[in-house]
Amino acid sequence: MNYTAVALFAAIVGLTLVITYFAARKTKTANDFYTADGGLTGAQNGMAIAGDYMSAASFLGIAGMIALAGFDGFFYSIGFLVAYLVVLYLVAEPLRNLGKYTMADMIAARFNASKVRGIAAMNSIAISIFYMIAQLVGAGALIELLLGIPYTTSVIIVGILMTVYVVFGGMTAT
Repeated sequence: MNYTAVALFAAIVGLTLVITYFAARKTKTANDFYTADGGLTGAQNGMAIAGDYMSAASFLGIAGMIALAGFDGFFYSIGFLVAYLVVLYLVAEPLRNLGKYTMADMIAARFNASKVRGIAAMNSIAISIFYMIAQLVGAGALIELLLGIPYTTSVIIVGILMTVYVVFGGMTAT
C-alpha cells in the first residue's frame, strides 16, 4: 500500500466532503438541490458536464469500442458528446420551462397522469443503477490499482462517498 497516495486521496476526499458540508447548509429547497438555485456560473456548469462525460463508464466503454471496432469506435464516442446538445434542447429546456426537475415529473405534468410518474421514476432508477455499476467497477479497479486497497472495499468506499455527495449536497456539491 502506498501511504503517500492514500494520504493524498484522503485529503482530496476530505476537501470534497467539506464542500459537500457547506453545500448542504445552503440547500434548503428542491430548487437548491436539483439546480443549485440557478447560482452556478457557466464555467461551473461546464465542469459538472465534463465530469459527467469523463466518467468510468464512458472511458471503459470508449476504450472497449475502440478495441473492438478500431477507428469506428472513436467515432462512436463522439456521438455521446453530440448527444449532450440533443439532450440540452429536447429534454433540459422543456424541463426547465415546466419548472420540473425529473423526467417523471415532466411526464406526469404533460399527461396529467400521476400513475405514469411511478413507472417513469422506476425506469430512471433502473437506468441509473446500471450506469452506477459501471462507475463503481471503474472506480474500484482504479483505487485498488493506485492505492492498494482491496477491490470490494474500494467499491464500498466509492459507493458511500457518491451517496453522501449527492444526498447531502445536491447539484452544488456534485
